[in-house]
Amino acid sequence: MTTGVVLLNFGEPAVPDRDTVLEYLSRIFFDNADLEEADSEEAAWERSRELAERRLPSLMEEYEEIGGSPLQEQAGAQADALEDALTERGHEVELYHAMQFMEPLITDLPATLADDGIDSVVAVPIYPLCGPSTTVSAIDSLESSIESHEGYEPEFTAITGWHRVPAYNRLRAEGIRGFVEEEGVDLQDPDTAFVFSAHGTPKKYLAEGSRYDQYVEEHASAIASILGIEDYEIGYQNHANRGIEWTEPETEAVVEGFEGEAERVVVEPMSFMHEQSETLVELDVDLREDAADVGLELHRVPVPHDDPRFATLLADTVEPFLSGFEPSYYQLRQCECRPEPGTYCYNAGLPPR
Repeated sequence: MTTGVVLLNFGEPAVPDRDTVLEYLSRIFFDNADLEEADSEEAAWERSRELAERRLPSLMEEYEEIGGSPLQEQAGAQADALEDALTERGHEVELYHAMQFMEPLITDLPATLADDGIDSVVAVPIYPLCGPSTTVSAIDSLESSIESHEGYEPEFTAITGWHRVPAYNRLRAEGIRGFVEEEGVDLQDPDTAFVFSAHGTPKKYLAEGSRYDQYVEEHASAIASILGIEDYEIGYQNHANRGIEWTEPETEAVVEGFEGEAERVVVEPMSFMHEQSETLVELDVDLREDAADVGLELHRVPVPHDDPRFATLLADTVEPFLSGFEPSYYQLRQCECRPEPGTYCYNAGLPPR
């Protein structure tokens, strides 16, 4: 049996090309078209293109400011690192990485998998915190695309939430500790505020049963405990565009709320495993300006995308599916956010909201 491990990512344009960015945005808005009512698929695409045109100018400015996103390159490097880690363990697998909204697209991958003779697929979204429009949507897209590829019926396994893995919590906590030491910042200083910045999500998804906000809260609590931080805040980076409600409070409001109460703020971008526009522009540029406006120094923790321990963590996670032993041995159980057979996570059993 030939196994293919597929790392799934969001994707971002590597170059600030207008047509590329417009197509990218259109795909994102169409993927979330169920947030609004549409009479037909054509109408949903028209609405998606309308929203994309509206968002295009500001996003183009962001990509031009950073020269394009490094996400694609970092995702490829993570796939290479995982392939090396699995090879060292004696596993003969093929590694792929695919994106929801940029090439290489998830929807184009089944043809490659079939041509390569892959008869067992293991999907691993590189999203630290499981959400419906990221983790679940990416897996759904891959499985449905495989099912639509005529004559191709591989075994399909998916792994969703993995933020509870002890090695991951240690990786993030030690990254924060190392960064503040380099910056000369004392996390115990009463003049130092600490903020976990999570990617926002529409409240509609939470009302429908997503536990994303619970994952955010428990992960922040775990990291803070490891670091010995008693006081911290959680903010959300929202992208409101349809007149719907998103998670609160916003990171900007949280940081501005420290005016007169602290001299500096440390921000940990807890939802990300790649540097991208949300970190390089929204935090490093926009949020830094917001902090300065209220008299605060901003120290943004780098995303540990190239930490060698991450490849080891992923190798440990997929190993049951390559070695043929029960996933439950590594505490992987049937996922409740995506209750499809063959979907596993570390979050099963979390009490309902």
